[in-house]
Amino acid sequence: MSYPEELKYTSSHEWIKVKGDKGVVGITYFAQKELGDIVFVELPETGRQYKAKNPCCVVESVKTASDIYCPVSGTITDVNQNLNSNPELINDDCYGKGWIFEIAISDPSELDKLLSAEDYKNQYTK
Repeated sequence: MSYPEELKYTSSHEWIKVKGDKGVVGITYFAQKELGDIVFVELPETGRQYKAKNPCCVVESVKTASDIYCPVSGTITDVNQNLNSNPELINDDCYGKGWIFEIAISDPSELDKLLSAEDYKNQYTK
């Protein structure tokens, strides 16, 4: 299992890659593996504000539907439109082409509450 060191992780299995005052968000390898084949993604609305730990979109697989939670508070600035026609990108490349949305981070201190790759691996993937 792969958990890139440069990312921060949540206990609800999202990751965030910080780029300046924005973050790119997706779900972890563990999450996509548990969900199985992703068949649909309900993307969040750009321009909408979310609080950390609140649901912002939904990923549906052949097994179930699962809420995706915002790792930090902020405003959605972009979504991965490729997921509309190719939701399986999350299974194929969850840390790259399978990203879900970008968020303008409103409270950078919330990043300090997230897990490192090592902490996430130790806590959730044994």
